[in-house]
Amino acid sequence: MIKDICNRFLRMWYLLLPLTGGGWVGVSSCDSYIDITPKGAVTVDSARQYYELIVNPMRCYNAASYFYLTDDAWAKESNILGYESTSFHGINFTFNEQADRTLLADNNLYENMYAYILRMNLVIDNIDEAEGSQELKTLAKAEARTLRAFDHFVAVNTYAKAYDPATAQQDGGVCIMDHYDLEAVPQKATVAQVYDFIISELEGAVGLLQEKPANIYHPNRAYGYGLLAQVYLFHRDWEKARQAAETSLKLNSSLVDYNVIKAAGGVARCKDYNRDNNPEVLSYMWMGSGWTTEEAALYYYGLISPELKQLFEPDDLRYSLFLRDTGTSIVNWFDAGSGAAIWTPATTTERFTYMTVGLRTAEVYLIAAEANARLGNLDAAADYVNRLRAKRISGENTAIGTPSSQVEMMNTIITERRKELLFGFHRFFDLKRLNTEPEYQKTVTRTFPVVNVSETYPQRTYTLRPDSRLYIIPFPRSARDKNPNLTLNTNE
Repeated sequence: MIKDICNRFLRMWYLLLPLTGGGWVGVSSCDSYIDITPKGAVTVDSARQYYELIVNPMRCYNAASYFYLTDDAWAKESNILGYESTSFHGINFTFNEQADRTLLADNNLYENMYAYILRMNLVIDNIDEAEGSQELKTLAKAEARTLRAFDHFVAVNTYAKAYDPATAQQDGGVCIMDHYDLEAVPQKATVAQVYDFIISELEGAVGLLQEKPANIYHPNRAYGYGLLAQVYLFHRDWEKARQAAETSLKLNSSLVDYNVIKAAGGVARCKDYNRDNNPEVLSYMWMGSGWTTEEAALYYYGLISPELKQLFEPDDLRYSLFLRDTGTSIVNWFDAGSGAAIWTPATTTERFTYMTVGLRTAEVYLIAAEANARLGNLDAAADYVNRLRAKRISGENTAIGTPSSQVEMMNTIITERRKELLFGFHRFFDLKRLNTEPEYQKTVTRTFPVVNVSETYPQRTYTLRPDSRLYIIPFPRSARDKNPNLTLNTNE
């Protein structure tokens, strides 16, 4: 079924290729495309077809512009040395604030997000005029609003400052695209306005989602409440985050028991959770450039830093099942002796669906834990962490106990987030939001290179300050050229 939907609607998708920054270029307008049916084309004239248009199995997010701005990421040294001022990878890995990122070639992260938003706007703005039941139209609009909210959430956390209640009303955000308009040149909203829009979208939509939709690429209700909990958490609405997370977990609290995988002989022998069979995955979204596989992306972005590697306990199956630091098959992507470790990409698609960008129940457990910790409910926070760790740690010593203070509990949760939510946006977004709080902000340091030290490339220590402008990714040149209202949120 998924392949049929893909084949049908990718043909229409090519008629809506984005030109970023609020404008869009197409072979024809939506109305004329619907009215005039070229030979072999697919018309969209029913609510069912609009509903199927929501499906996008290739929902990908390019990591190039932000990935190395964390303490969790690592890279093969040859991909960085010599590129310290000329590529996002080199600039970000060496925390080079002197480089001008606005001169770099664009990647398609921004383009993809706004293309996905356009696609959802197409559904929301046109489905009421199509033939079909009101029930299906209501459902389709709820799903589209949920996914539209997610892409605005990713955009504002990538291209703007983290939400800070003291400054969000003045901080520059991103463009809110809330209707289908091929000629729009929108104004940039503030961070507060973008969050208000996202929260309004989700609050109006999640209760209308189905518990078990037609297929895994339609957002279900557990995902909707999980995403709402994530947004509330970033917005510092602790009680609302707790309630939304607990609602999500009532709908789906599944966790894969990594002890079962270990007992079966490891990921190579236990293939119960491959493809769309992982019960804790709430949304299927990939780290990639758009038409590349997640497996390929993980060869470039699947390395964890020596610092993160040291955080894993000896019996932590998240490390022993999925990460390694020796072996001939990884030498092209990994520097032996660097102290880092690499995810084994083949396990991702063929044997185990991890999901680097999409939401999982594991993250919802950690959101519930943090929300409770923020509210002072330390026993409840520890319980959520322990329920997750029981499925991730081998042996009897999985429980953390109740920390003696809120700060200690929070630091425990932050560490668990680092070990559980590898890759994707997670640590980048976490550092940004936590750096707005003195108790949790962090100055990141990185000593590099480790293996290929030479006269040309001496070992140095690089520093990423909590208030570094690097945490705000500049809008792509193509977007700025198309939309003069899209001014940078950095001082570059």
